[in-house]
Amino acid sequence: MAEAGAAATTALGRLIEEYLAACRARGLAIRTVREAYRYPLVEVFLPFCAEEGIEEPGQVTKRMLDRLTTRLLDEGGKKGALSKFTVASYVRAINAFLSWARREGEVADGVKAQAPKLPRRLLDVLSRDEIDKLEDAAKTERDKLIVRVLADAGIRVTELTSLRTTDLLERDRRAYLRVLGKGDKQRDVPIMPQLGRRLRRHVERGRPRGTTSDRIFVGLRRSRRTGDHEPLTRSGVDQLIRLLGEEASLERRVHPHLLRHSFATWALTRGMNPIQLAQIMGHSSLAMIQNVYAHLTPQDVYMALERVNRAGD
Repeated sequence: MAEAGAAATTALGRLIEEYLAACRARGLAIRTVREAYRYPLVEVFLPFCAEEGIEEPGQVTKRMLDRLTTRLLDEGGKKGALSKFTVASYVRAINAFLSWARREGEVADGVKAQAPKLPRRLLDVLSRDEIDKLEDAAKTERDKLIVRVLADAGIRVTELTSLRTTDLLERDRRAYLRVLGKGDKQRDVPIMPQLGRRLRRHVERGRPRGTTSDRIFVGLRRSRRTGDHEPLTRSGVDQLIRLLGEEASLERRVHPHLLRHSFATWALTRGMNPIQLAQIMGHSSLAMIQNVYAHLTPQDVYMALERVNRAGD
């Protein structure tokens, strides 16, 4: 495909830049705009349009979009072959742009890329026993709490690293974490009282002496750059969870998002309302919850039905 830089000087390229600015103005995180929207549009869509001689938004057609999807499936991208899931993610980004451009009167009705049909992908999860093994493998209370918060609150790793000491709340003897999620949306995530007490002790007495950061989870060693105990990073937590998985001999790749999926599955099999679960996890729709349901076994569904029937007796 042609280079994106040249294509970005066209009317179509300028419209895409306006769309990306609109995404940011809507409150989407910089990382989300960059990875989920900018790359597919600027590095995939625009170069293909340049090859096709398309410079104006009104020149985009459904047939041209079908050729793009076919090219991605058959030939891949800059770095080689692409999975159907990756191609589908590119198509979603392109269609989101086209939908916005249609509302702006820039493209014709019905101009939409066709996504490849995807096989149903089942999510891997950890059992509660395996999560206990992860916590047991941790050497410090900080690391044990990181495992427990990810597994028992279902929050994202970036939400965990952003937690501040003032985000540990108590109302009516119930504990909550005030989480800043995607799109800078706040939500209060309930946690069990015991976990709340452990976090309170960690905040008051467990963090390294002399730290000036107000984050709940900070590095155990002082930074050579600043001389302070800096907040943990996403990559730091990723590495910690991976090493704990190896230490616990779980014989699979363990990562923070796996704990989030495991929490969702555990909550559903225990009978939690999917709408409540979506609120706890910070989802604006039930799409992810429906994906989680995909790997529940018939036995899980039967047991859930039994609990419903017992509740009605």
